[in-house]
Amino acid sequence: MNRFRSRLLFALITLIIVVLVCLGLLLGQLFKTFYLNTFNQRLIKETELVTMLVEEETSVTPILQKHLEDVSKTLAARISITDKDGTVVYETTGPTVSGVDSHQEIIKEAVQKNKDRDRIFYEQNNEMYYYGNSISRNGVRDGYLMLSTPIDSLQRVNQQIWGLLIASLGAAFVVILLLGVRITSQYTRPIEAATKVATELAKGNYKARTFEEHVDETGMLSQSINILARNLQDMTKAQEMQQDRLRTLIESMGSGLILIDGRGYVNLINRAYKETFDADPGEYLYRLYYEAIEQKEVVTLIEEIFMTEVSVRKQILLPLTIERRHFEVYGAPIIGVNDEWKGIVLVFHDITELKKLEQMRKDFVANVSHELKTPITSIKGFSETLLDGAMNDKDTLEYFLSIILKESDRLQSLIEDLLDLSKIEKQGFRLNPEYLELNDLLEEIFVILEGKSREKEINLVLSKPKKELYLFADASRIKQVFINLINNAIAYTPAGGEVKVKVEEVGKEVVIVVSDTGIGMEQDEIPRIFERFYRVDKARSRNSGGTGLGLAIVKHIVEAHHGSISVTSELNKGTAFTVKLSKENEDLQ
Repeated sequence: MNRFRSRLLFALITLIIVVLVCLGLLLGQLFKTFYLNTFNQRLIKETELVTMLVEEETSVTPILQKHLEDVSKTLAARISITDKDGTVVYETTGPTVSGVDSHQEIIKEAVQKNKDRDRIFYEQNNEMYYYGNSISRNGVRDGYLMLSTPIDSLQRVNQQIWGLLIASLGAAFVVILLLGVRITSQYTRPIEAATKVATELAKGNYKARTFEEHVDETGMLSQSINILARNLQDMTKAQEMQQDRLRTLIESMGSGLILIDGRGYVNLINRAYKETFDADPGEYLYRLYYEAIEQKEVVTLIEEIFMTEVSVRKQILLPLTIERRHFEVYGAPIIGVNDEWKGIVLVFHDITELKKLEQMRKDFVANVSHELKTPITSIKGFSETLLDGAMNDKDTLEYFLSIILKESDRLQSLIEDLLDLSKIEKQGFRLNPEYLELNDLLEEIFVILEGKSREKEINLVLSKPKKELYLFADASRIKQVFINLINNAIAYTPAGGEVKVKVEEVGKEVVIVVSDTGIGMEQDEIPRIFERFYRVDKARSRNSGGTGLGLAIVKHIVEAHHGSISVTSELNKGTAFTVKLSKENEDLQ
């Protein structure tokens, strides 16, 4: 902005100088012309007056000479009287030109050149100015009277005029310049401030403001700039807020999202998509979709949307690292104003868990149906056999009734486990916590299961700390947990094996490990053992009277106590269940 002020001042100074120089030249010429005219008029009158004085005398008498000398001194001019031919017959003292006899020669030359005129004007070498008038006596021209005055007086006057003009115009120039600088600064300062603010606004600094000092046009400009800055700042804040909300919404979505522009380039992938597909943004963004996306099913879906320009919803199974996951992919075209094609948005809903739950539901229905069908079929078959006449045989009757009773107990146990599991999974399920001594509880369980272990020739071992160990928990439910775990260990351990229960106190937690030397299980079976009706060895489980719901009940009870249960197993070497429970369990209090 300083350049603008400099240019403005330079233009103003140039204009002032031109105007003052022209004005000075004009005034100087006017003053010079006026002074010359005044000088000439005065010289004419003086010459006529002296001529009249000379014409009163018939000759140049001493008295006339004395008068002429007095007049010459008064007028500061040299008076010369010539004859008709220009020869000087008398002259007074006074200024003259340089050179001997040059004055008389000049007068004679002037008279010779103007012999036919009554008045003579002559200037010699910018030194002397001559003015003459004819002398007439009795109506006859008798000679000429010449007044000569030096020109240096005119020059001095001219120099004084120019000096006065230069001084006056110089002072005027200084005054005008100072006023111009002040006025220029007064009017350019708001413009400079407005320009700086506009520059900051162009750079994106919408907090910049300018002063509003005046009520004129510059003040209105400053006010308008400030209003514009405030509006831009508000708009920027609103836009940033909307962008933050949109970015937060997109990044916080639980489903993967990918945005493709109208040319087929990937413009956006959210955090869920990166985590789900282990995607590197550098390999996706600003690349063509068929180059960035490896899954052919997704590429085919995108091509279908490009060709049809309609929304598509499809369930696809995609391999991700070591697993295969189910996705419901929703793709929609982005149509702008005036049906302008903007691109495609794809949303990936991970429905793998839903698929698993659906499969679990199907398995549960099939397993429940199978488990209920077996005892009911047995009861129905033996009942029909008895009705057909087998009841008349006492031994057969007792044998069939014992089987019917056993199957009825199995059916009752299954129903009770289902009701118990349903009750535990219910949202309003409540525990009855109290302080219990864990070592005593495990000894009671060992007494209950000692007969079964002795029958299978399995050694039961309890490793516990010597001090008492108290837990704040539901005693009946904790007892149910370890009865199930120890009973399963006995059921799946061959004769001669060992089932060991080890209790440890680790900080504020109690860790109980139930391990056996049984059949174990494959690693891919471990994640499913807590599912309902899932069995590692279905034949052995059914023969042992199990319902397949025990571990599901155990898991829910442990989680209801805010504990955790984990399992490690090796095929044909054994299995170990680890239960961790908090001693105080403050969440239950």
